[in-house]
Amino acid sequence: MQNFLKDFLTNNKEAILTEWMKRMQEEGDERVTKTVSETVYVNLSTEFVEVIFARMKKSNQEYTEKLEEFSERIVRLGWPLTYVSLGLTTLGRIIYSEIFNKELIPSEKVKEFATVYDQWMTPVLQEIIHAYTASWERTVSLQKIALQELSAPLIPVFEKISVMPLVGTIDTERAKLIMENLLSGVVKHRSEVVLIDITGVPVVDTMVAHHIIQAADAVRLVGAKCMLVGIRPEIAQTIVNLGINLNQVITTSTLRIGIEKALEMTNRKIVKMEA
Repeated sequence: MQNFLKDFLTNNKEAILTEWMKRMQEEGDERVTKTVSETVYVNLSTEFVEVIFARMKKSNQEYTEKLEEFSERIVRLGWPLTYVSLGLTTLGRIIYSEIFNKELIPSEKVKEFATVYDQWMTPVLQEIIHAYTASWERTVSLQKIALQELSAPLIPVFEKISVMPLVGTIDTERAKLIMENLLSGVVKHRSEVVLIDITGVPVVDTMVAHHIIQAADAVRLVGAKCMLVGIRPEIAQTIVNLGINLNQVITTSTLRIGIEKALEMTNRKIVKMEA
């Protein structure tokens, strides 16, 4: 029965693929078919069917390699897991219906075929879901690392002057990243003055202020001066109401004023040139 199923899949691959694509376009998520070109969708659909067929026809190593490559590709293209699961179920129904509608299995062999078929399809579903999940987790992990690197960048704007613009909330994990980037950036860019811009930080509470004070202290320990800029009136009022002591940190209301002060601290200034 296993050889029969292999031969059937090989000889009817094109017909099965055509029927599968037709049903998936009718029943599947429209976002999958509309977000890529028709050529890309046809190629992916062909690869999807080939991966499932490979579970029956190829060695475990070849099958595993094809499955991992395909999983990474569909995760990058945004195929949802529900679409993948529906695709596998639909494919299984098409193959099963084709075999029994054509009465290709003798009645005395039906039970044996059902066992072989189940031993093929059931593991495939589990393996595809596992591979998809693993690829998704790897992708999310890489994206998280990239976002963390972008969430607290130290940008050199003038010689000896760097700015760290902060946007969004600051929790303990991000505060640790801010500290690491500040210290490594000060040394790397040889900064003498560092401006921490909190214009984009919606709330400054005791915890956030504590993290900022720690960062400023750390910057001073490596020989640079730290300035807190972008303090809006509501933030200033909150700081006063909470009794937060920022006496050791130079503060300004805007980044522009902070840059001017930083230039003065490095014995420079902005001069307006006459035409």
